[in-house]
Amino acid sequence: MNNAIETHGLEKKYGDVTAVDDLSLRVACGEIYAFLGLNGAGKTTTIRMLLGMVKPSAGEVNVLGVPIRIDGKKPWAQVGHLVETPHAYPELSVRENLELIRRLRPGVPAQNVNRIIEQLGLNTYAERRAGALSLGNAQRLGLAKALLHAPELLILDEPANALDPAGIVEIRNLLSELARTQGVTIFMSSHILGEVSRLAKRIGIIHQGKLIQELNIEELNRNRRRRLLVRARDMDAARNVLQSAGFSAVLNSNDTLDIKDDAAIRQPENIATRLVNAGHPPTLLQVDEEDLEHYFLRLVGMTPENSK
Repeated sequence: MNNAIETHGLEKKYGDVTAVDDLSLRVACGEIYAFLGLNGAGKTTTIRMLLGMVKPSAGEVNVLGVPIRIDGKKPWAQVGHLVETPHAYPELSVRENLELIRRLRPGVPAQNVNRIIEQLGLNTYAERRAGALSLGNAQRLGLAKALLHAPELLILDEPANALDPAGIVEIRNLLSELARTQGVTIFMSSHILGEVSRLAKRIGIIHQGKLIQELNIEELNRNRRRRLLVRARDMDAARNVLQSAGFSAVLNSNDTLDIKDDAAIRQPENIATRLVNAGHPPTLLQVDEEDLEHYFLRLVGMTPENSK
């Protein structure tokens, strides 16, 4: 088995609305795959079909080599999941919630409860009622339930939801360690490109139900727009010097020259030399790279094509 998840022509319709449209995915065993999209793009519907919670209108789903069908064999003993809002028995403590889940999974040793409480940083809250937890700690409890039985595959819907910055880093490090040391496959949805790009090796971007781009982190970085920003005391003179040399120097609203020529971006020192020799030395010379969120929004058509 080379792939932990495979879908072929996956589709889900609700009346006249197509939530997921002809989706074909392959997630290799042991990789961290980020499934990105705006709210309403089809991420949660896809995850529900992967987990057999929702029946597809068309297409096929295979998880850990097993076809997911209503009446077929299920691989859930090897799968952990967190979908949307984590649920718990509110009157039971964190420890009691985890113990209940453990008993529902035959073969999970009792010591796993203490291990996962420690691993998710829930020690302080172990005896607290689940209904009294903050949103962030409720999310930790949901992740603890998903990890309790040491699954081969984790399917997580917005795992960083409601966590503070420190908590996000902790969960990122935990997931990275699981993939690196235990070979756990992680399929995670998110709308935050900047965070998952620090963790995932491959990214699929879904928009309005369609997979519009799939790429690894190296390809993502190559696709981000770059430009050289230049400022001088006499901006008009500096622009004329650069335009006369064949560069597309455009004065932007920040009173900075914007140069998108590859040669200038690769060797900004040549631009500096040219301006110095012309008597207009730069006071600013900076290669500016498109941030990941802006790239994502540009890709789904939510920023003007001619913007940064």
